[in-house]
Amino acid sequence: MLHRTQHIPRFLVTAEQMQQIEGRVFAAGMPVSALMEKVSGLIARQISEHYPVSQAARVGVLVGPGHNGGDALVVARELHSQGYQVQICQPLDKAKQLTADQARYAQHLGIPFVPSVAEWRDRDLIIDGLFGFGLERPIEGKLASLVKQINRLACPVYSIDLPSGIHTDSGQVMGIAIRAERTGCLGLWKRAFVQAPALAYLGQPELIDFGLPLADIRAVLGETPTVQRLTDEVAIAQLPLPRSATAHKYKVGHLLLIAGSRQYAGAALLSAKGAVASGVGMLTLAIPETIRLALLPSLPGALLLGCPETEAGAIANLPEDLSKYDAIALGPGLTTAVPTLLKSVLAADCPLLLDADGLNLLAQQDPVATLQQRTAPTVLTPHPGEFKRLFPAIKGDPGEQAQRAAEASQAIVVLKGAKTAIACPTSQRLWVNPESTPALARGGSGDVLTGLLGGLLAQKMLDSKPDSDSSDVISAATAAALAAVWWQAQAGRYASDRNSELGVSPDRLFQALDPFLGSILASC
Repeated sequence: MLHRTQHIPRFLVTAEQMQQIEGRVFAAGMPVSALMEKVSGLIARQISEHYPVSQAARVGVLVGPGHNGGDALVVARELHSQGYQVQICQPLDKAKQLTADQARYAQHLGIPFVPSVAEWRDRDLIIDGLFGFGLERPIEGKLASLVKQINRLACPVYSIDLPSGIHTDSGQVMGIAIRAERTGCLGLWKRAFVQAPALAYLGQPELIDFGLPLADIRAVLGETPTVQRLTDEVAIAQLPLPRSATAHKYKVGHLLLIAGSRQYAGAALLSAKGAVASGVGMLTLAIPETIRLALLPSLPGALLLGCPETEAGAIANLPEDLSKYDAIALGPGLTTAVPTLLKSVLAADCPLLLDADGLNLLAQQDPVATLQQRTAPTVLTPHPGEFKRLFPAIKGDPGEQAQRAAEASQAIVVLKGAKTAIACPTSQRLWVNPESTPALARGGSGDVLTGLLGGLLAQKMLDSKPDSDSSDVISAATAAALAAVWWQAQAGRYASDRNSELGVSPDRLFQALDPFLGSILASC
């Protein structure tokens, strides 16, 4: 069972894939009614834990025509037996047979049905079982008015599987959607849970794992799914740990970080701090000469390389041979004044990370043709605006965009956002980081990520470093991207918990990197 539970949180499915998996289970002999009873019992248990009867006795249950409505009816019955004062509203006359049977039994038990949600002004909790996964048509007319009424109520809403009105795959609002305080996703995580349009409606999501057989999941998704959630277990497995007992600074990576200008000296400092936190053995920071002495006291362990600069204070050229570095990161605070800097690093035969002005310089030429010429790994870390400048013809949701851009450019693409997507060109795989915090929505957070990722990239993780599946091999550069995205996001959450969402300044972010990692490794 432990082996199974390590895998379930990673899976991320479309509506069609979920239907195929459930179809296999039902074809194998599992009665739909039996599964409904099992799933609904688990939902009721979660609801009673989050909303105990002593605090939320009066419950309204909104029932739709499909099996999501059937689940809601069983939940209503379970809560009724626990002493909750349950009322049911079933706004549509038609229902699937099993749902109609559950409604008839609820009536037999004496659970009151009400004709309208207008009678729920006194409710302590609403359970949304109107529509589950697979909704394709927008909610309109009387049902739209009903959803508006639900959203105006002062009490919390618990949605079963998905808030009604959210598209399972894209997360888009289908006309109108219920805003939940909590959502219990059934069986496997649906794609909507990592899509930005859905985030304002999901509330606090939780997975209701009801024991889908791993063999049936893999029969549909494959042994190594193309799309996955980035879990703690996968990310931690990509860190350069444990170190060899004979490690020394020249064997654990030398990063060249090219950043900063007279105008944006802070970007160089923040990215360098991120690199230091990564544990990289050696850090060389290439910066304009005029800001070198100002940064030196804050970076006593780094080699600060003062570069010739333009009249405006940007790096004019790189005086050193680039062949001695294990990885190069270019971009934060650089400005786009000197395009030849990009040409120099593109020619280097080592992993290269491009961020910020490194990406802006790349966008001034043909990014796809330029990147395809590189033989060493390249990692791009654009935010949506930078991505649009780099790949204006690529459309779709962030995951689709990252995958298409990675395939076209042969670069690892880290498309930053509320749910950052990481796409690998060689394996055509996509990971989505499901946990972050809006506390990172401030200038400087991306600079810290650049340094952190660059430092991990330079530490030369084993090319065959596996995650929790021995058959699931991740390249060293992809491993660095996965570990860095997860580490930065979790450190942001760690700092937010100890300050507030307004209190995670970039310096607090890099200061939280190592304490967070130490705390989670101690608990493993």
